[in-house]
Amino acid sequence: MKLRIKGASLRLRLTQGEVRRLEQEGSVEEAVPFAGGARLRYRLCMDPQVTQPSAAYAADVLTVWLPRPAALQWCAGTQTTLAHDQAVADGVLRIVVEKDFACLTAREGEDESDNFPHPRGP
Repeated sequence: MKLRIKGASLRLRLTQGEVRRLEQEGSVEEAVPFAGGARLRYRLCMDPQVTQPSAAYAADVLTVWLPRPAALQWCAGTQTTLAHDQAVADGVLRIVVEKDFACLTAREGEDESDNFPHPRGP
């Protein structure tokens, strides 16, 4: 799972295997290790209680929740993106969850074997 943070926006991109894991297990998690043993963990979880994608950061863990029905439909269908603007104290946090497509032009050293086929072809 790729995490992109830019300003007040979060974007998570999932490979085919990660989408299957989300569908079957209800969550996907990754971690970024830092010097001194620190780790930034980020996870994507389905939750039957939430009605829109939402995010929170606590105890060095960034968690994005998706409404379970919408997430299951997204996992099994052709829809590529789930997005929502979450109201926060300083304004709005844009949350985007996407299926990760293979690039049209291959990048050296990047394994895209589990990415979704690009809609515009190879």
